[in-house]
Amino acid sequence: MKLIRNIFLVAILVALQSCNTSESSKNVSEVSISNTFLERVEPPNWFVDFKNTSLQLLVKEESIGNATPTISYAGVTIKKVNKAKSKNYLFIDLDIDKNTKPGKFDIVFKFENGSKKIHTYELKSRVKAAEDFIGFNNSDAIYLITPDRFANADASNDINKNLHETTIDRSHGYKRHGGDIQGITNHLDYIENLGFTSVWPTPVLENNMYNGSYHGYAITDYYKVDPRFGNLSDYKKLADELRKRGMKLIMDQVANHCGLEHWWMKDLPFEDWVNNQKNYEENIENWNNKTNINSNHRRTTNQDSYASESDRKGNNEGWFVSTMPDLNQRNPYLAKYIIQNSIWWIETLGLGGIRQDTYPYPDKDFMSDWAGAIMHEYPNFSIVGEEWSYNPLLVGYWQKGAKNKDGYESNLKSTMDFPMQKAIIEGINEEESWDKGLVKLYEGLANDFYYASPKDIMVFLDNHDKSRLFTEVQEDAVKAKMALSYILMLPRIPQIYYGTEILMNDTAKPGDHGLIRTDFPGGFKDDVINAFTREGLSEEQKSMQDFVATILNYRKNSDAIKQGKTLHFAPYKGTYFLFRNYNDEVVVHIINKNKTSISLDLNRFKEVGLKGKKFKNLITGESFIWNDVIELSEKGSTILTTKL
Repeated sequence: MKLIRNIFLVAILVALQSCNTSESSKNVSEVSISNTFLERVEPPNWFVDFKNTSLQLLVKEESIGNATPTISYAGVTIKKVNKAKSKNYLFIDLDIDKNTKPGKFDIVFKFENGSKKIHTYELKSRVKAAEDFIGFNNSDAIYLITPDRFANADASNDINKNLHETTIDRSHGYKRHGGDIQGITNHLDYIENLGFTSVWPTPVLENNMYNGSYHGYAITDYYKVDPRFGNLSDYKKLADELRKRGMKLIMDQVANHCGLEHWWMKDLPFEDWVNNQKNYEENIENWNNKTNINSNHRRTTNQDSYASESDRKGNNEGWFVSTMPDLNQRNPYLAKYIIQNSIWWIETLGLGGIRQDTYPYPDKDFMSDWAGAIMHEYPNFSIVGEEWSYNPLLVGYWQKGAKNKDGYESNLKSTMDFPMQKAIIEGINEEESWDKGLVKLYEGLANDFYYASPKDIMVFLDNHDKSRLFTEVQEDAVKAKMALSYILMLPRIPQIYYGTEILMNDTAKPGDHGLIRTDFPGGFKDDVINAFTREGLSEEQKSMQDFVATILNYRKNSDAIKQGKTLHFAPYKGTYFLFRNYNDEVVVHIINKNKTSISLDLNRFKEVGLKGKKFKNLITGESFIWNDVIELSEKGSTILTTKL
């Protein structure tokens, strides 16, 4: 009898163990028992194995503030449930243990009346180790694209009747033209063959605005690709196709503002979700540029020790324009939302970098936290911030490692070199004199003594906001080549705007954004000129294309340009010599503004130690022995290399 009782007890223990094992297994497997999805839960999914184990979910659903959420999943704990001013939100603080397994689980929301709503949430595996997210650097060359104006691969998504703007008009500079993500993907051969290693499209997230929705900077959903550009699969495909080529995708993000038609503007969670919110709510029925409190755009208030508090707030808290609500990053829930959104996109797309719009406008302490949080998770990643200032002191302030008097540390690896852009355009255009012309380039580069890391600064000549290079140099292709070849020789990260390689211009109305963002020829049905195939291009345009491709493809394999010592000599007799030197490779860049032939004594550069060295002209292929004299027969740029 005793034996039978023992056997019975063992059987019960085995059964119990089996149940426990089954229950434990259920916790780490995918479940699909959810039957009531909420309006929004953001981020829409998350990932396991982050250094920071916290996650905050924004939950949006009618009266969800009256509900109590519960989760039963191994490794996931609700730490705190935060109610908002609006009863239609909850912010749920989770902790995701280091050992948490990927899988799906239900979040059950129990209401006071006994009803329930259920949402299935997913934790995904990370596709690669955090250290393997390698950001852009000065070995890269970046191709900046305005997607709506580059190439239309899918005409079926041109118009979406569910969105506010429902027209396509290629004759209008500020209407949608139909370019899309697939249009970029379809032409990666062209971009790669030119020698570019990274692609930066301006934002492709939803811009459900009534007009001007094409540019992408008035985001109305931070987790949704604008359907007129494609969908998330298209975006992932672009990233994947770039990776296959050893190239990187840089995402253009906007932390300062959203679009006025963003879904949360209809029901703001807190009274301080956007800056000057009370003014907006009081004038919502008569909202326009006059009722809006605009930013004063005094960006120097971020650094100015004499600046008044009202001026500081005027810059950081004023709205960029009336259709772009200024986000209040001092609200901790919004701050967390923005940081998590950036990390979600890095993981989802496997990004090779972020470009952050309007960097000096948001709360600067938040921007330090934002960049710091990203770089903490991804130590080899890269972020570049837009500081549209021609003062190198202001640009340098935002770079990581800057010795700022106020002790500010930005955690930002890269900033944009607006000072050098201005110096190059002025210096190339001006007649030579003691303080004008090429000396602007020479002294502009001398400012590198101030930067914490000059090689991590992004240099450019034109972009989606500035007049095109060809227009800036009075449609002189020789000048354009001088300027372009110069930035490609510098200890910098070069960025080139789409179409610069075929001398696109905005000369008819300089500075007009619609014209700056002109359609790329060949990207649209029935285009007579096709720059991808070179059909219909002028000889001058083809020459510029070849010029860009030759330099960029050389640059890919040039240690001298990527990591060499930089040495330059003050302009002399209308010429400017710059040298890059690494081991046995020497690259010499010469700008010559003389219209007639000139002979120069090379002994002026004897400290470089090049006597008797054999060089090749990178553009013409001709050989040259560095002895006593060099003859420069025509105006333009010359690139010499010892890499034969």
